[in-house]
Formats: sequence, structure tokens, C-alpha cells
Amino acid sequence: MELLLLHVMVLLFNTFDFSSGVTYNKGDMVQYFACASHGFPQKDEIIKLYLSSDDLKIQCLFQSRSEITSRELLNIFASGGLAPSLGIINSTYTGIFHFNLTLFSHHVSWLIDIPRENITKNVDIAAVEEWLVRITLQHGLNMYTTEGTLLDRVREPILQWKLGTIMTKEDVRTVYPHVVGLKVTKCPCANDVALLGFLLNTTTDGVYVGLSFSGFWKHDDTVWYNLTDEIYAKVGEELTELSVVDMVLTNHFLVILTSLGLFISGDLRYPSSPVLTFSRPHFCGFERVRNLKFPKVDYVKGKLWYNERCFANREHFEVDYVSVTFERNRTLSEASSCFYSKEPFLEWLPCLPHISKKKKTVHSTIITFLVDQEHSSGVYLQNDQKNTTVHVHALKNNQLRVRQRFPPFTFPSSFSSPVGMVFHPRSHFLYAYGNQVWLSMDGGNTFELLADFHGDVIKNTYHSFYTSDITLVSQRGKVYLTKAGLERYTEIGSVTDKIFTLYYDHMGFIHKLTPDRFEAGSLATFGSSKGIFGQVPDMGFETALALQYITLTEVIFFAYVPTTEPKKSTHTKKFNNMHLGKVIHSRKTGTAYIRKILQHNTPEGFLSSVIAEIIDPFGIEDVTESSCLFSSLLVNQDGNVYKLTLLMQPPGAISSFQASDVEKTVMIPGFSSFLITSIVDDTHALAIATMPGSVPDHYIFVSGSWFLYNFGQRNGRTWAIYAKPCNYWFQQRDSSLSLNVLKYVDLGKSQVLKVKVIPNTKGDPTLEIPLLKVIVGNPTLLEVKAEGSFDYTDSYLMEISVTSKALRQGSTSLAFIVWGASANCFVTTFVPTLKSSCSNLKSIHHIPSTLIPMEDWISGVHEDSQGFNMIKTLPINYRPPSNMGIAIPLTDHFYHADPSKPIPRNLFHKSKKSGKFKQCANVSAREECNCTSDQKFSYAVAFSDCREKVPRFKFPVTQYPISLEIYSEDGHIPVETPYLVTVMEVNQRGNWELKHTVPENVKKLKDYLESILHAPVYNPSGLKLNIKGSELFHFRVSVVPGVTFCNLVEEFQIYVDETPLPFPGHTLIAVGTAVVLGGLIFVMFILQIHNIHPWDTCKKLFRRNKVHVSNDSTSQLADGGN
Repeated sequence: MELLLLHVMVLLFNTFDFSSGVTYNKGDMVQYFACASHGFPQKDEIIKLYLSSDDLKIQCLFQSRSEITSRELLNIFASGGLAPSLGIINSTYTGIFHFNLTLFSHHVSWLIDIPRENITKNVDIAAVEEWLVRITLQHGLNMYTTEGTLLDRVREPILQWKLGTIMTKEDVRTVYPHVVGLKVTKCPCANDVALLGFLLNTTTDGVYVGLSFSGFWKHDDTVWYNLTDEIYAKVGEELTELSVVDMVLTNHFLVILTSLGLFISGDLRYPSSPVLTFSRPHFCGFERVRNLKFPKVDYVKGKLWYNERCFANREHFEVDYVSVTFERNRTLSEASSCFYSKEPFLEWLPCLPHISKKKKTVHSTIITFLVDQEHSSGVYLQNDQKNTTVHVHALKNNQLRVRQRFPPFTFPSSFSSPVGMVFHPRSHFLYAYGNQVWLSMDGGNTFELLADFHGDVIKNTYHSFYTSDITLVSQRGKVYLTKAGLERYTEIGSVTDKIFTLYYDHMGFIHKLTPDRFEAGSLATFGSSKGIFGQVPDMGFETALALQYITLTEVIFFAYVPTTEPKKSTHTKKFNNMHLGKVIHSRKTGTAYIRKILQHNTPEGFLSSVIAEIIDPFGIEDVTESSCLFSSLLVNQDGNVYKLTLLMQPPGAISSFQASDVEKTVMIPGFSSFLITSIVDDTHALAIATMPGSVPDHYIFVSGSWFLYNFGQRNGRTWAIYAKPCNYWFQQRDSSLSLNVLKYVDLGKSQVLKVKVIPNTKGDPTLEIPLLKVIVGNPTLLEVKAEGSFDYTDSYLMEISVTSKALRQGSTSLAFIVWGASANCFVTTFVPTLKSSCSNLKSIHHIPSTLIPMEDWISGVHEDSQGFNMIKTLPINYRPPSNMGIAIPLTDHFYHADPSKPIPRNLFHKSKKSGKFKQCANVSAREECNCTSDQKFSYAVAFSDCREKVPRFKFPVTQYPISLEIYSEDGHIPVETPYLVTVMEVNQRGNWELKHTVPENVKKLKDYLESILHAPVYNPSGLKLNIKGSELFHFRVSVVPGVTFCNLVEEFQIYVDETPLPFPGHTLIAVGTAVVLGGLIFVMFILQIHNIHPWDTCKKLFRRNKVHVSNDSTSQLADGGN
């Protein structure tokens, strides 16, 4: 047992991570935990959790990788007080929850039960982010970290619909023989929610779409729908050859391009029918389907384009755009061959702005049209008979302006086969692709060449916003990988399937989808292509390399191009951008890291070269492999080549040049190297120099002072180029745990982002240049300041300060690019989103003068020191008084509403006309109002129907402090100048007033605002309230705009009780009392004047009555005696 404990302790300490932030690129991800929200966890599966309307119950087990069983480890962890913690993370939220320490299910798993309202209180259908979940054994130590996802199935729009007729597995299999292609589209906010469509040949008709909410990890989990009937209902069943052509799933709509037209779904947020319905827009010149012999020729060659962005917590300036292009020139009868529209996609406009007829136009084809959300511009890739260009036009009120934002960018003629253009999701990186790939980081103003594939053409690109992966698939089936913003790429394999598509799920795992099977990348590495694209390819090319030493650790490799090589194929024997950042491996021994690519025309025979850092020394040839090394060497120039002559052969040794020495490199320290190109005879060889300026002409080098390296390919290539393992760690230095963090920058406020890059490689000396490049998508929106420095460990720290100083709202992406990182790194690019706007977490709150605990609110009793109950339970269907009196309420707002009960104070005509239920409208009883506990205690007038109890105060309320605070993700701050506020009573009541002080520096601003707002403006500091009325007062405090982007509004209520009689009751009583007293005094005065004494008269009458009563009593006694 002690040995077991020791083993576990060592295991734990080896996995500790005491860093102050989340560190990436430290190695392959290991699935230590297996977790499930439904059923028992399955080992070696990605964690996929689902949030329903019920509480989230998660069961986790530990996957042991050693001889110790999972159960034994769990018992040890439990006895040591260790239990997992669960982090739920998205771009704006991080919540930490802890599993129960007590083991569950026969001591093999942990259990956690989280109420849904602890994660989110919203249940409305909307575009919401899919959460990342991070499970660790001990929070803060990053022990056994395992990641997965959590999807809210209650709110995800597309999951609330039945797309069509559900298909059985047998129905789907019958379609496979007719499938000629696949189209996949995914939800912008939840990439695990995706649709897969079948492209069909002409032998069958139909629109068949598969829906997955788990990222296509299992083929059987996909639900297939037949949408054929819905589509034919719009176009007519007499038409044939119906098939999916393209699909786009936006934040709120599904757009399907078919062979018979374009179809737009209804708003996915508002389910209005059991089955999803579609509408069909019309394009001028393309509505020929009923008259032409080939009805689908236009639409089959169409393509949809979409700039993928997540609009969770949507702002007013955020809207989805979709465009459709057709692969042909515009005819005279057509408005355009490209159209675009913004949601709800009812009006489709030509992609080209309206140009005056007087201007000369060139017939051209628009290949791609995209809307740049950050710059509010339209970007289109255009090709005419001569050039391929990119144009950028400003977009205002959904209309393209004729004036261009930038001059057109013209690509060189080598970009001869453009295919498309795409924005990397949630970023400003714009890629144009075809036989070349070009990258723009400034919205289409300029482009840089990323890759040249010459005769091959990139047909499709696939993107992951989470890992910044971009996969490029060529016409020949080769697959390449780059990272967003990274100016290097790598080849990762090939695809042999004839029918396939690629897809990235929410966590950045790549999937290969075919009609009958799905394949996923390795769980060990995010986005890994292991098992999908075959063996890792050798990126070398068929030629010889010549090695030239610059220093002991720095070399240059020259690629040999024979003079007889045809010009059209010289590119196959040259280094290119793909080799940047890769590692050259020698078959003998040794590796070198390629730092720089050089293209040149001299020296002759070498058209390209690379500068490389030696990681491991390269092995040299010995005399058993090349006997010429026994001899001394003489170098003479012979025209454009150099003759190498063997001299002074040692006794007994056989020294000569051999045919196998061709393409070997002669290396002479301090001088130029030579690549042997041919053997003249046993003692003579011809060679070309790598550095002709430092050739040792007529020098004799004795044996042992010159060396041979073999980087030839005559007898099989002796060198190879492979991708380099990840060479940098990336660390977030702030409290954010998300790679796609969203930061709100309010007017006049700042946000700070901190990252750290840690070199982690052999043979890479630290350069005295920044390891990070920072690119701002829209530099005019926010003020960005960067400050970077190296620490004592050669790590590079970068701090970015972002400030909003202009009264302008919008969003922009900010990219941190580790420019020297390998494409094999999980994180090379960190792309936070910055919004010059109001955070959805920012709000204003009234701080009551007396805090009442929630349990007292529930009970309805909270007494002060004098025994006064400070909680008032309002009557059913209560309405506050009006200025016309208590019995004549005129407000439209009910409190404590119950439609089944009578409405009090409803005698007068004006009262009967006022009063409208909100939450309780169109229901018959309060139980049907569906008031939540939060709504019952909300001060908002929108939930007045639900409000039952309010704060109660004694009359009069004087000098009540209106204390306000602003709550945000940065904490709580009091509301003070420069904030100014307006205050109103929502039920239009009077008998209240506010007292405040106005500093001299605020007085002019206050007067100016009052003239614009036509309402009193108050300084929130020291604001006091006096109330002279009775019953309920409902106040709304609003922050004056201009200091913040937020619409900061707070409401609070005060019930004034134990008030004196309302006017004129008190006056009438006083007057009546005075009249009675005055009348009594006047009567007494008159009586006194006339010497009338009413008291004496009363006494006489009393005595007379007394004597009379006595005589009567005596008579009765006498009669009784008789």
C-alpha cells in the first residue's frame, strides 16, 4: 500500500502546473477523465455534455494509464480529500463547480449535480455559445486536465425544429449510390451542431440533410431528414433533378441552394410549425426553370458565401450576410451574376454597386462576395479576361457605395486559377485561394503570397475558430495545414476518397465525412490528422542539396537545378514557402531547422536555398563510403564549373572518385562548398560552387582538411523534410480561460490582455526580436497600445491595453501571432474579440438603505428596531393611487396580478379604462402567469404582474439616500460624476422631490442636457429622496447617455404606510372641530350675558326627578302592604 501511495504521489507531482495562467502546447492532450451527462461514461471518448431543462448531472470516472486500476486510484484520491472540479467556460463566462467527494456507483466514479439556473437562467431560443468544459483533479493545479464541451439543447435554434421527414437507416443507404458530393455547414456559435447534405447525380431527386449535435463523432448519431416535399411545394412537382448544391447555417437562418433555386428557412428562434418551412427568393434573369430544357444549369454552378461569426449576446450592429455567386458572366437581361442579402434574407441585391451608364465597364465574373463585419464593407474577388482583383466597397444601410475603400488589389498573372475567398471565422484574416493562396490582414487592401501550388489548385478550405486551424485540400487530393495569420504552412497528407468533405468540430478536432462513414482525428492532439490523411508526408523534393557552413551552428542548403531542367518544372526542384519552419533530416544523422527561404538566380545551378540552424550535427562520409577522402584535393576553375583533382594518394590506399560520389557536397571549412555534378575520371570531377566569391582557386587541401556530405538523390534521396514539433508554449496571463475570449470596452474605459510565449526547443537560440506579432482588425475603432519584453528565462511577455475613446460602437478582432511557431502547435494564434460596446454583464443597481435577507422576503416579515415590519404584501391586482385620489388609479401597471380575482378600486370610468396585464395577459389564473422567483422579486415594471412584496416605510420618507452602483465583470463601482441621471415615477405620481448638489464643473452640462432631454438631470452623488404621499411609489433611474454605451436603467419601489388622512379629510376634521368648539363657546357666552345658568337648572331637574322617584317607591310599598 505504501508503494502504491508513493506511486500516486509521484504521478500527481509530475502533473502539477503551478503557472499563473493556462499554458498551451505543452504536449499531447490525454483523456484522463471519461464523463457523461446521460448514462455511464465511456472510456476513450471525447467528453460531450448536454444541458437540458433539468439540472445538469455529470458522472465522471478516472481512466488509469498504469497498472493501478481506476477504482484503486479513486479510493486513494477520495481518502486524500481530492475530487475533480469542473470549469464551464465561454468567451465571457467562467464558472467553477466541484464534484462530490463521496464516490458514486460502486466507488468507480464521481458525481456532480448542478442546477440549470446556476449555469444560465435563460431558456429562450437564441444563438448561444457552446461551452468548453475543463475537468481537473484539483482546481488551480491543472492536474489531469481533460477538456470537452457542453451544449445547451434547450436554446440552440436548429435543434428545436423538425427539418423534414425523418429517414430510417435503410432510407439513407438507398441514397448512397446516387451521391456525388457532400456539403457541410455548422452553427457559428456551436460548431458541434452541424448539417451534412448529399449532392446527387441526375438519377434521383431529393434534398437529404443530416443533423448532428455531437460533432459527427458517430455516424449512427446523425438524424437524417428528407426535405424534398418542402422544396417541391415551392417550385412544383413537375420539375426534376432536385439536389442540394450548397448550404449555410447562419446564427438564425438556414439557407439551402438547390438545383432548382435558393431556399431560406424561417427564423429558427421562433418555432411556428411542427416542420421547418422555407421561402424562395427570386433573382432577376435566373427565373427560367419552367421554360428551359436544362432548368438547373444556373443554380448547379452556384455557390454560397458566408463570413462566419457568432452573434451570441447580439449587438444592434451585428447582422449576418449571405451571398450567392454563379459561375458565368452577367447577361444583358440580368441584374448581376452575384447577389447578397442580410437577414432575414428577404431582399437580394447585386454585389456590384450601381455604376453610371456613362462609365465603361469590363465584362468580368465575380468569384466571391463577402461582407467584412469589422469594417462594414463588401469585399469581392473578381476575374476578367486579363486580371484577378479584389475590390473593397463601403457598406452603408445595406447598400454598397460606388466609391472604393481602397484601391483595387491586382494579383500577379501567376494567380491564374482563382477559386474563392474566405474570412477565417471570428477574425479579420482574409484568404484568397486557387492555384495560389494569398493572405490579407487589413481587410483586402493588400495581400501576401502564402503558397504557390503551380499546376495544382486548392478547391476547398476548412476552418476551426478554436484552434485557428485552416486545412487546404487540393484538386489532386493533397491536404495542407496552416494557422490563421501564420505565414507558413505544411503538408499533412492526402485524401484518396472520391466523395468526402472535411469538418472541424467545436474543439478543433478534424473529421473526414463520407456518405457511409465518419472518421475523426486523434484524441491525443487537437486537430490531429493521424489516421485520416495517411502517413506524415516527406516534404522534400527530388534533387540534390549542397551544404554550406556559415558558422558552427548555421548553414545554408542550396537546391540543385540542372541546366537541362525544363523551365516549367524548375519549381519542383526549389525550396518554397512550405519549407519555412520545417526540419531537414539526413538519412545518415543530423537535423537542421529552416529559418529562411531564399529565391535567387545565382550561383548558376542553384535557384533557391534555405538558411538553417543545426539541431543535431550532420554525419560526414567516411573513406569506406568515398575512397577519394584518402587524397588531397586541388580546386581549379574551368569556365562556369570547377574541376576537382585528387593529389598525393597515400601509399597502399586506393583513392578515386566513384559514380556514387555524384551529388555529394565537398565542404572545405572557411571556403565555398562544391556540389559534384559529374565524374571525369578516377582523379577528376566537375562541380559547381555554392559561393563562387570564396572559391579557393589553385589551393591544395590535404586529406582530413576537406569533407564530404551526402545530400543527393541519385541512389534514392538521402534527405527529407518534415514538420517541426511545437517549439513554443503559449500562456494566457489573465483570468480568462478561453481562447476565443470576448472583451467589452465601454466608452472611456480600458481592457488589458496579457500573454506569454515560452521557447521550448533545442537549437533555437533566442532572438532579440519580439516573438509575437499583434494585428488589429480595425485600428480605427479602438486605441491599442502594446508593450512587450523578455524576462530572465528568455520568455516573451506581451501586454495590450485597449481603450475606447470615440463615441463609436463596433467590434474588431485582435490577433496575437507567434510568427515563429510550428504549424503543429495547438496555439499559434490567439484571436480575442473586442467590442466597443456595453457588456451584457454591466448593469446599474440601487442599494437599499436597509438590506432585507431573502428568507425574510419569502416570509414577508422583517422588523426594524421599533418592531415596524419593513415588508408590505400588496393586495391582489393592486394599482397605486393617482393624483386624483386613492380610489381613482390611472396607471396601466398591475401589481400582484391574478386575473381570476376581482380588481379593486375599479369603480370610476377612467380606472376601468386603465390597467393592463403583462405577464398575466390572456390567462385565467395567477398560476398560469408562470412567474419565476426572480420575477416575483424584480423591481422592473415589466414584471409588475409578478411582484408581490415591496419595501415598506413610515410616513413621511425624508432624506432617503438613492445609492447607486454599477456592476460589471470588473467589480462594483459607485455611480458618480461624470455619470448623470434622470429620475421618474413610472405611475406618474407626484408628492415626491429630490435633493442634490451640483458641482460648478457639471452645472453647464446639466443645463445643456436638460434642454435636450426635457427632463430634470441629477447628480447621482448624494442624491436624496423625500416622499409626502402614501402607498406605492415606483421609481426609474436612468443614466444619461454619452458617458457610456450602456443603457443603464434601474428601478426601485417604496411603499409609504401609516400616513395621515388624505386631503381634504384632515382639513375637514380640523374645520369641523373648530366650528363645534366655536359654537359651544358662543352659546356659553350668550347664556352668561343673560344670567342663565343651565347647570343650576339641570340640578333642579335632577332633584325633582329624584323626589318623584322616591314618592313613587313609597306608594308602591304601601300598595304592597294592602
